[in-house]
Amino acid sequence: MYIADETWPDLGEYFQEESLALVPVGSTEQHGPHLPEGTDHMIAEAFAREAADRTGYLCTPTITVGVSPHHRQFHGTMWVDAPVFRDYVESLTRNLAYHGIDRVIYVNAHGGNVDHLREVGRRLRDDELLYAIEWMWNESIPELVDDLFAANGPHGGPKETAMIQHLAPELVAEGRLTEARDGGLVDWEDGMGEQFGARTFYDAIDDVPNGVLGDQTDATAEAGEQLFEEASAQLVKLCDWLADQPFESLMPADHV
Repeated sequence: MYIADETWPDLGEYFQEESLALVPVGSTEQHGPHLPEGTDHMIAEAFAREAADRTGYLCTPTITVGVSPHHRQFHGTMWVDAPVFRDYVESLTRNLAYHGIDRVIYVNAHGGNVDHLREVGRRLRDDELLYAIEWMWNESIPELVDDLFAANGPHGGPKETAMIQHLAPELVAEGRLTEARDGGLVDWEDGMGEQFGARTFYDAIDDVPNGVLGDQTDATAEAGEQLFEEASAQLVKLCDWLADQPFESLMPADHV
């Protein structure tokens, strides 16, 4: 069920019977010369809507701009400051609680949002208002991601490329996959951005000229479909598990 498509009386029936909502969260930022800037929020929305369709749980509109200042040097990247992002997500989630939701899954597809979504979840749980957790699709199927690609990468790499080839193939600049690989970093794990145990980079461009990591020529729409199906199944399982938990068990334990 997608909240923006429903009438308020029909939503009232949902809130009487269910207490879980899916909130897709992404970004609008550079993803190299071959992928659209909406890559993350497109992926997040696709997973949230798929899980909502399979389970009947509620899906909210997508948060399309996240914490992305580390990509700001590339044309078109949008971001909000981290405290603003946290406050916005918390306010939106409290809105859901007002209507009766007491458990939320942030269906996230942008690494820069992770810590901030966790912080929002902690705030809401500490207030014993509701239980909110962050879910990121590739972390639900790490073995499959590693098996499919010889040189994966965390940003603009083959897994995200394959996902957009599956979800929105018309938005992939297929003729630039080799350029993306050759202008980025394929072997990116060997001490990139580190000196003597310290992280020395702040922005993606400090280490990656075109902003992407991994071998994008490894990607196919077929691989993207496999990733989407497997991760969607994991998200459905998470929804059903969370819906079955007694609310009290999700709240903070008492002081010893």
